[in-house]
Amino acid sequence: MAASRDSRAPETDAERRRRRAQFLRDLAEARELRARVQPRRAKAARLRHAMRMRTFRW
Repeated sequence: MAASRDSRAPETDAERRRRRAQFLRDLAEARELRARVQPRRAKAARLRHAMRMRTFRW
Protein backbone atom coordinates (compact mmCIF):
# COMPACT_ATOMS: atom_id res chain seq x y z
CA MET A 1 0.00 0.00 0.00
CA ALA A 2 2.91 2.36 0.66
CA ALA A 3 4.04 1.90 -2.94
CA SER A 4 0.72 3.22 -4.25
CA ARG A 5 1.16 6.34 -2.12
CA ASP A 6 4.68 6.91 -3.45
CA SER A 7 3.43 7.17 -7.02
CA ARG A 8 2.76 10.72 -8.13
CA ALA A 9 -0.75 10.01 -9.48
CA PRO A 10 -3.42 11.45 -7.15
CA GLU A 11 -5.75 8.89 -5.64
CA THR A 12 -9.20 8.66 -7.12
CA ASP A 13 -12.39 9.39 -5.20
CA ALA A 14 -13.28 5.70 -5.35
CA GLU A 15 -9.97 4.72 -3.70
CA ARG A 16 -10.42 7.34 -0.99
CA ARG A 17 -14.00 6.20 -0.32
CA ARG A 18 -12.89 2.56 -0.20
CA ARG A 19 -10.13 3.37 2.31
CA ARG A 20 -12.55 5.46 4.38
CA ALA A 21 -15.17 2.68 4.38
CA GLN A 22 -12.55 0.17 5.54
CA PHE A 23 -11.39 2.54 8.28
CA LEU A 24 -14.97 3.05 9.51
CA ARG A 25 -15.57 -0.73 9.52
CA ASP A 26 -12.40 -1.24 11.57
CA LEU A 27 -13.42 1.53 13.95
CA ALA A 28 -16.87 0.02 14.49
CA GLU A 29 -15.29 -3.40 15.07
CA ALA A 30 -12.91 -1.92 17.64
CA ARG A 31 -15.80 -0.20 19.44
CA GLU A 32 -17.76 -3.47 19.56
CA LEU A 33 -14.74 -5.31 20.92
CA ARG A 34 -14.19 -2.66 23.60
CA ALA A 35 -17.87 -2.81 24.54
CA ARG A 36 -17.60 -6.59 25.00
CA VAL A 37 -14.37 -6.41 26.97
CA GLN A 38 -15.34 -3.46 29.19
CA PRO A 39 -19.15 -3.36 29.31
CA ARG A 40 -19.40 -0.95 32.26
CA ARG A 41 -17.03 1.57 30.73
CA ALA A 42 -18.72 1.25 27.34
CA LYS A 43 -22.13 1.84 28.92
CA ALA A 44 -20.83 4.93 30.72
CA ALA A 45 -19.36 6.21 27.45
CA ARG A 46 -22.69 5.64 25.68
CA LEU A 47 -24.55 7.54 28.40
CA ARG A 48 -22.05 10.42 28.26
CA HIS A 49 -22.38 10.58 24.49
CA ALA A 50 -26.18 10.57 24.71
CA MET A 51 -26.11 13.39 27.26
CA ARG A 52 -23.72 15.35 25.07
CA MET A 53 -26.01 14.92 22.07
CA ARG A 54 -29.10 15.94 24.07
CA THR A 55 -27.49 19.13 25.32
CA PHE A 56 -25.85 20.10 22.03
CA ARG A 57 -27.30 23.23 20.45
CA TRP A 58 -27.64 23.17 16.65
